[in-house]
Order: sequence, then structure tokens, then C-alpha cells
Amino acid sequence: MAPAPGTTAGAPVRRLTVLYDAECALCTHVRDWLLRQPRLVPLDLVPAASDEARRRFPGLDHGATLDEVTAVGDAGQVYRGAAAWVVVLWALRRYRGLAHRLSTPKGAVLARGAVLAAAQWRAGQRQWGGGGYRRADGWTYEPQVGWIYTGPGCDDGACATG
Repeated sequence: MAPAPGTTAGAPVRRLTVLYDAECALCTHVRDWLLRQPRLVPLDLVPAASDEARRRFPGLDHGATLDEVTAVGDAGQVYRGAAAWVVVLWALRRYRGLAHRLSTPKGAVLARGAVLAAAQWRAGQRQWGGGGYRRADGWTYEPQVGWIYTGPGCDDGACATG
């Protein structure tokens, strides 16, 4: 479980911030589950791309944190995707052993599969959940047309997306 390049490699993790999509039912369910778990390392659960997330981590790609679970250690370590799930499990009293198993080469394959399954489930909820899927950054997924930008000042659909 190595931190991303450019972070403090080898620094101990004493606190983790987990960035999650607050508009995703699965993500908020996992957040609620995490809140009930005994922890060995304190966890802060912060909505991805929120004002709080941007204030805490100004150098992070906040758009990407909406699409891929991200955990940030107190020394600046950044974990994404399967590595983020493994480090979060490592922070939990009951799941630290599982985290160690998932950090092996064979375990990493299983962790990656779990993250891909969750992503597939989220995509299915967006597509078949009845209505569209709206993100806090102004992008909306409508099953019939795909992703469209519906940010402030774009009521007529003629605004810049960059």
C-alpha cells in the first residue's frame, strides 16, 4: 500500500480523511457503516468535491474524487481506488487483518475486483435508477442522453464547460 508519488512516502498514517460521493447511495451507505466501526486510526468522512474537501486539500483533483474513492493520510499520503479501500480497512479494528491480506499481490486482485464491482453497481444505479444522476459539480447523467452540464447560469444549455 504505497502512497501516490509526490507524497510523504514511509510517513506513519495517524489519521485518514475519506472522500466519498455524497450523492451516491452506496457511498453514503459505506460512510454510515464506517461511522459504526471501531477504529484503530481516526477517520474523517468528507463529501468529495465539497467546500470542506477543497479547503483541506487544495492540490487534489476534486473532480476525480467523485469518480474514485480517495483517502488522504495526515502526512499527505493519497490513496485512490483499491488502495484507498485497503488503507481504510487497515484503519478499522476488525478489518486490519483483512487489509493486510488484501495488500498482498493476490489480495490486491480481489480488492481491485471489489472496487470495480462497486463502480459497476454505481453505474447501474445511475443508468437504471429511474431518474438521472446529479453530481454536486454541475454534471448530470441522464440515461437517454448521457452526461450533460447543468451548472449555474446554464439554464439555456449554452454555457462553457471548461
